[in-house]
Amino acid sequence: MARPVKKTPEQWKKEILDVAKNLFMSKGYEETSISDIMETVGGAKGMFYRCFQSKEEVMRVLGNQMFFDNNPFEAVRGRTDLNGLQKDREVLTSNNSATERNQMNLQALSILKDPHILTAAIEENKRILTPLWFELLEEGRQDGSIQTEYAKELSELLPLVNFWLMPSVYPATTEEIHHKYQFIVEVLSVMGLPLIDAEMTNIAEKFLTDISTKGRN
Repeated sequence: MARPVKKTPEQWKKEILDVAKNLFMSKGYEETSISDIMETVGGAKGMFYRCFQSKEEVMRVLGNQMFFDNNPFEAVRGRTDLNGLQKDREVLTSNNSATERNQMNLQALSILKDPHILTAAIEENKRILTPLWFELLEEGRQDGSIQTEYAKELSELLPLVNFWLMPSVYPATTEEIHHKYQFIVEVLSVMGLPLIDAEMTNIAEKFLTDISTKGRN
């Protein structure tokens, strides 16, 4: 009889991530335990902790993985048919249209109530997204499609907007969240970045309502 093939640590990690993603999406993050994940994977609970420190780390790794697998900034880089502002809008539209990633973001709302996890998430957004936004904003300034003297400041602000809109971070009603969104639209426009148009607002409406509901649970 052939011996079962021994899995490498990387194979275990991939299987745990794949199973966790499916369970988080189908059952919910809070309703999924580490035991649920490992029972589906077919491994001992100790193997989980050899690969990840916590369920929260799994969620963080999944979020990064889903972003980099379909990085909207990379998708517009080098496109000659779009100016800088159009690339910025395309990034925002693609990001907000990513249904699977948005569903995962909704599952992550509850863990952001933990100040340590929130701080880590903010730092990660700053590290990854700020330089990407700055590159596109500078491109828009160079081609004349964006008229602002605040490219650096805006590139630091944009990665933080989602946190401000989350009721698990800043408690707010559905109406207040939509009002905050309109505030962001106007602030960006006044700062020379008319980033959010009617199409983008239509796409964002459902997600804003979803986070207001999920974030208060």
